[in-house]
Amino acid sequence: MDPYAALRYKEFNIFLIVRFAMVFAWSMQFIVIEWQVYSLTKDPLSLGIIGLMEVIPAVSMALFAGHIVDQREKRNLLVTCIAGFSVISLGLFLLSWPGLEEAWASKTILYSIYALVFLGGFVRSFLGPTIFSLIALIVPKKIYPNAATWSSSTWQLASVLGPALAGFSISWIGVHWSMCVIFGFSLFALIFLFKIPKKPIMNPKIGEPVFQSLRDGLKFVFGNKAIFGALTLDMIAVLFGGAVALLPVYAQDILHVGSEGFGILRAAPAVGASITMLGSTRFPLHRNAGKKLLMAVFAFGICIIVFGLSELFWLSVIALFLSGAVDGVSMIIRQTILQLKTPDNMRGRVASVNSMFVGSSNELGAFESGLAAKLLGTVTAVVFGGCMTLLTAGTTAIVSPTFRRLDLQDDIDLHEKED
Repeated sequence: MDPYAALRYKEFNIFLIVRFAMVFAWSMQFIVIEWQVYSLTKDPLSLGIIGLMEVIPAVSMALFAGHIVDQREKRNLLVTCIAGFSVISLGLFLLSWPGLEEAWASKTILYSIYALVFLGGFVRSFLGPTIFSLIALIVPKKIYPNAATWSSSTWQLASVLGPALAGFSISWIGVHWSMCVIFGFSLFALIFLFKIPKKPIMNPKIGEPVFQSLRDGLKFVFGNKAIFGALTLDMIAVLFGGAVALLPVYAQDILHVGSEGFGILRAAPAVGASITMLGSTRFPLHRNAGKKLLMAVFAFGICIIVFGLSELFWLSVIALFLSGAVDGVSMIIRQTILQLKTPDNMRGRVASVNSMFVGSSNELGAFESGLAAKLLGTVTAVVFGGCMTLLTAGTTAIVSPTFRRLDLQDDIDLHEKED
């Protein structure tokens, strides 16, 4: 297979630029918020609350967002999502204004940050399904796996640079002007997106009753063993392996490496995942996908345990790097399963369920980690999460032989015949 197949489509390249700018801005913003909130409170539970504030609206709106995405034109819907994110970024920029910090109480600023993060959860509930659906309208079906790999690689590259720049920019220019950089990237994404023309709506059931639409979407996901198995496995692993939410605690109180070290720690998993994803463009992962996914999740749990116990900065960075590398395998396989096994008219709803299972479990994992750290201590909480991840992978391998034998080559051959 041509490793650059998807990149030969101009609109897909534009899409990758837009996605990079958005993920860069979003990941950088989340890091800056984490740093500011922990600096205000010195309470690890406050870091978990950030995740909780985003996950509540993201989960509550997810299914309805999927229905709307399947009913609407995708390019303009993505424009609306990015515009909403830009407004939130502008609000956070104004909240971090030095004069305002002197005039307002710390609690007022904290609650205002939580409120904007809460609004961001509504935006995110639409953003993921819209992006997932738009990819399928830009490239032909036979190169979905290659397009999914490049899209995921772009996401990871932005996730590397966003947190890394966040850590350094906090040190160099402070929280306030870091927020200004984030706002600038969101505007760039918004402007560039207009280079992609509007796309046709593939759903033949326009105007279908909402609850019937939601029922059909859930029935499809829960009835497809490959999709349901991949989502469930990743959800539990991410839920209990959310050690990255506690990185400000490790950077400030355990490893004592400051904001620059925090940026390196935060970027390490994404560096590992990016290398894995770029390698997968030449060495596809669709053969024996089930076994590879289970092995990747198991290895992820081991990396999290090593990170939790480490008191050495270099060992912590290596553990996080390797956790990202194996998580990259998991992400590619899951995205390939979703792209290959989801019909065009259900992409919004399936992607919404995916965001509920996996995307939102990042924030729930952050809350779980923050709460566990408050009750058990930071190190114990991280090690506990890693052990639960190992247990999840092992149990799935034993009780689900069908998933363990999953291979995606037949699906790829079928789509090549259709095209």
